Amino acid sequence: MKMAWKEMKKNKLRYTILGSIVFLISLLTFIISGLANGLSQDNASLIKNLPEGTFYMEKEADETYSFSSLSEKQQQEITEAQPEAAFFSIQMGNFIDTSDKQRSVAYVAATNSSYYSQVNSGEVILDASLEEEGIAVGDEITNEQWDQPLTVAGFVNHEKFSHSAAAFINPDDFQALFHTDTMQIAFVADSVTQNSNEATAFEELQAFSNSEFLNTIPSYSAEQLSLNMIVIFLLVISGMLFAIFFYMINVQKLGIYGILKAIGIKTGKLFQMMWAQMFIISVISLILSALISQAFQLLAPGGMPFHLTWQATGQLSLVFIIIGFIGATLSGIQIKRVEPIQAIQQGEM
Repeated sequence: MKMAWKEMKKNKLRYTILGSIVFLISLLTFIISGLANGLSQDNASLIKNLPEGTFYMEKEADETYSFSSLSEKQQQEITEAQPEAAFFSIQMGNFIDTSDKQRSVAYVAATNSSYYSQVNSGEVILDASLEEEGIAVGDEITNEQWDQPLTVAGFVNHEKFSHSAAAFINPDDFQALFHTDTMQIAFVADSVTQNSNEATAFEELQAFSNSEFLNTIPSYSAEQLSLNMIVIFLLVISGMLFAIFFYMINVQKLGIYGILKAIGIKTGKLFQMMWAQMFIISVISLILSALISQAFQLLAPGGMPFHLTWQATGQLSLVFIIIGFIGATLSGIQIKRVEPIQAIQQGEM
């Protein structure tokens, strides 16, 4: 470690340039990861806030929640097998507020459960993002297709679906507004299931895990795949950067390596010096980029879908260090192969 640090102090500019590039790549990776997570929450927090469990939809719905319709017989069958099962429906729509402004929302109706807000008939509970836009408790919202308005009874945090605020209404109101008398989806949490080994199978129903159900949401998987691929490419680029940098450094230092090997320094010691340099550069760069990305999360506009936890930051940082270790190790293979006399002669050329 001392040898590695001395060399870095001697060649400050060289290692500062590498550290700056690693810092910029890691910062960009954290920012894009935060945007990916933020868009994921903005697109499906209504589902992601649920515990791990199993979702059920009609097989004939072709994995599309809006086409699913659970009959009373099917709901009863599920309830008999899993008494804690919850049923809910989602319908994209809009309403007109007191200022005659039209707003898009995802209407949600759920049976008695602790997962979603329970609403009295004639009332609605909205996502808190609409409160920030001027809607208040007691306001009446209307729609040209409704016979009567709904009164805003309260707000809940972080409940969105398909990039729209959730609007929780009573199941009776949902049936009247959207002319349906069935629920679309059944949900059974793993914590209350009576069969902990696998999801209960029901005839004519298709079961989904949380992640599988999220991928049935239009645009969710495509949106996440695009952003996650960018993060993966940035991680690969960082590994290539370390490999190329240390390869060039090692070529320049073949003569020095030859002398060190000639006086008895083992190859493992030389690798340890290279790994120490990679680790020091990575840690300093990642700490700076992590702090700036967290500061960005605090300073970002309220409407920007950005969500980056310290846990996600730590996981990405660990991946960066592992990839940097692999890249540096691959570049150091020539250290192991070099012979002292050849290295000294090459260094003198």
